[in-house]
Amino acid sequence: MTTGKEIWHREEIASPCVNICVMHPQAGLCTGCLRSRDEIAQWSTLSQDERRAIMAELPERGPLKTSRRGGRAGRLQRERDGSGS
Repeated sequence: MTTGKEIWHREEIASPCVNICVMHPQAGLCTGCLRSRDEIAQWSTLSQDERRAIMAELPERGPLKTSRRGGRAGRLQRERDGSGS
């Protein structure tokens, strides 16, 4: 009898997603996995070679600045200070 683990073992390159899905506004990359919107959307249809190429590029793309600007309170403070948005 099998444990079922062998049935679900896949040889595919796994997604680099780390569930921190926030797009960096200037870089256009996810701050979690460092992929572009197009790469994220197309991941499930990419070949293993295409996935491998993206994975090889990721270390060169990061890290991205992920600090927040303060939301509504930060925007209001910047407006009061005259620094705009």
